[in-house]
Amino acid sequence: MIPVFKTFRPKNSLISEYVDYYYLDVKPNNIETEFECFPHYNTTISLYKENINLNKGEVVFETKAKPLQIFTPIREDVLQVKQFGKVHRVVIVFKPLGIQQFYKNLNFNDFIRDYNFFSNLELSKLFSTEDTDIVRKHLDTFLFEKFTKYKNSILEKALTLIFKHLGTLPIQNIATEIKISRRHLNRLFNSHFGVSVKKFNEIVLFRKTLEKKLFENTEQSFTDLAYEFNYSDQSHLIKAFQNFTSNSPKKFLKKGTLLGNEDTFWHLKK
Repeated sequence: MIPVFKTFRPKNSLISEYVDYYYLDVKPNNIETEFECFPHYNTTISLYKENINLNKGEVVFETKAKPLQIFTPIREDVLQVKQFGKVHRVVIVFKPLGIQQFYKNLNFNDFIRDYNFFSNLELSKLFSTEDTDIVRKHLDTFLFEKFTKYKNSILEKALTLIFKHLGTLPIQNIATEIKISRRHLNRLFNSHFGVSVKKFNEIVLFRKTLEKKLFENTEQSFTDLAYEFNYSDQSHLIKAFQNFTSNSPKKFLKKGTLLGNEDTFWHLKK
């Protein structure tokens, strides 16, 4: 059987507001796969068909094991992932404040490995096919049924400002614009996202710089990128990439692999 990695977006307009994309990851002949994922402002739910979770980032196939459900929070560090044995995985990539629209009373600041985000019946339908149109239809339907609007006007306004300015607007400007204190704004970010406003800004700037290089202008120089995204100079951009990836921008891009049609950019090690 041939390995499959496909990204695909929701078709339901309501779900699209809160879910960036889905992906299907199937490796029927896998022995060991190891890769690195890099900081991101999105969060994910990973659904494994027959696997157990040994340690953080380590997933092992086990015949007749119950499906494994893992929530991954906003990442500010490199995440090391190892998959041993067969893999059949469906992943939902949520936008900021997206997960809160479907699940309540959970701590989304850390990994969650002991909660059933989907029922056994829902999981059996998701794992019954590799047809992404069918998987998408199921995910859209299941999430729509779970939807309960979560509203936080302060965070929504802050997120709009941060993405409008691509992570370059200082926290004091954001707080002033939405008429709250810096302390209160930071408290809200830490309680909902597990990171400070400053760190969230830095992650957004890193991802948007990377997106420009990957999808819009692969030939653009790092000097031009630094200027366009308001880094103080090229050395500032290089330092930011080193902080988030432990690599210079050039080395980071050279080592990476873009999987699917979205921003799934990993360093494949095995």
